[in-house]
Amino acid sequence: MAVAPLYKTQELKIYNSISGQKETFTPITDGNIGMYVCGPTVYSNVHLGNCRTFISFDLVFRYLKHLGYKVRYVRNITDAGHLENDADDGEDKVAKKARLEQLEPMEIVQRYTLDFHSVMNNFNTIPPSIEPTATGHIVEQIEIIKTIIDNGFAYVSNGSVYFDVQKFNETNDYGKLSGRNLEDMIANTRELAAQSDKKNPQDFALWKKAEPQHIMRWPSPWSDGFPGWHLECTAMSTKYLGERFDIHGGGMDLKFPHHECEIAQGEAACGQTPVNYWMHANMLTLNGKKMSKSTGNTISPAELFTGENNILDKPFHPSIVRFFMMQAHYRSILDFSNEALEASEKGFYRLMDSLKTLKGLDTQSKTEGFDVTKWKEECYSSMNDDFNSPILIAKLFEAVKFINTVKEQKATITPEDLLTLSETLQGFIFDVLGLVNIHETSADTSDKLSGVVELLINLRAEARANKDFATSDKIRDELHAMGIQLKDSREGTTFSVN
Repeated sequence: MAVAPLYKTQELKIYNSISGQKETFTPITDGNIGMYVCGPTVYSNVHLGNCRTFISFDLVFRYLKHLGYKVRYVRNITDAGHLENDADDGEDKVAKKARLEQLEPMEIVQRYTLDFHSVMNNFNTIPPSIEPTATGHIVEQIEIIKTIIDNGFAYVSNGSVYFDVQKFNETNDYGKLSGRNLEDMIANTRELAAQSDKKNPQDFALWKKAEPQHIMRWPSPWSDGFPGWHLECTAMSTKYLGERFDIHGGGMDLKFPHHECEIAQGEAACGQTPVNYWMHANMLTLNGKKMSKSTGNTISPAELFTGENNILDKPFHPSIVRFFMMQAHYRSILDFSNEALEASEKGFYRLMDSLKTLKGLDTQSKTEGFDVTKWKEECYSSMNDDFNSPILIAKLFEAVKFINTVKEQKATITPEDLLTLSETLQGFIFDVLGLVNIHETSADTSDKLSGVVELLINLRAEARANKDFATSDKIRDELHAMGIQLKDSREGTTFSVN
């Protein structure tokens, strides 16, 4: 008999940014979820603030899959069209970096896309189902622009195409996500010379005519140019998830204008709001202050992992940093500090040690001191409450405390409850929170190292038997240079790591 998926018995609530309240989650198609998250603009190394956003939505992705949903997770790569200061004028961020480093723009894209993937892999995030690029979807973007023009919500001006915000607002509500009022925006905006191609300052670019020096350009019915930053996400999300899909996520800083413009474009092109649930992850601070390269109050993932920085006392493993991030709710501001990371590190090891302790517990005919069934329900309740990972972690530590009391023979547990406790703990720690047991990883790495060195010792023995002393000495000397000392004796060759 088939077991019903967990989502059939769990009521998930999500804080919807557009309504400003938690709502019971109901997918458009039963058992299936479409989720889009705005990915990075690949012109520099990914910074920790971005990492937090992507780790937050990795948690969401993991929990939805844990509940048994089939999730199509789309996260884009912006490799063109994102201008400086998120504006409609100025230099393309990728092209500017290419000019400064005297490289082709796609070399910049490749370098920083690889960096992004490497960092996300270090944080043990699951890759999205689809990772489309803006440059790979120029045709789709041009077609959407044609539709918006035909529907009367965009106009061509000097080879560029702009979205007519005031015309759109006559029948729709521009500003409903960010809570902004168009009349107030108009009153507080002064016309700038650079905006002379627009009817109104609030209008935003769907297509920009490329200046002669602009490298990244494509032909269109209006000019050789490039798409607007906001349009890219509309084109890619609707192509892979449909004109209306379940969840759209991103950083809090994208709420306006980026996500607001996405809503307007979707409604103007398709006649319906594109997303049911908008989710936004909050920002990071460092030692109580906003992260900023200009003030030096910043730290990169690489500096965090290696300890090569002037802010923290030591390096921290990516899984510990991930655990630290999970100890704050995704919608709350999170402050990085040495003390906070060290406290998380201690908690992380307590959690991992409890799993080891769990394996050696004796069972009894009765569970005393802890209601395992109720505890399991509370774990799910915490995640069902808008993915409340800090409450979940608090529940996990309640189990850790109980495990230690059983170890000390101050409480008892039945075999059935022990199995439930173990499966639930491991499910939430590894599948949902996405943590990695560093102890086991280190042991596995050590076993692999031993195997490789033993293989080299055998090859060295063969070389010596064949009187190939040059190869024998080369193996010994190169291992020594890597900190691996060989010791020959009558019993054979052993090694030690310095």
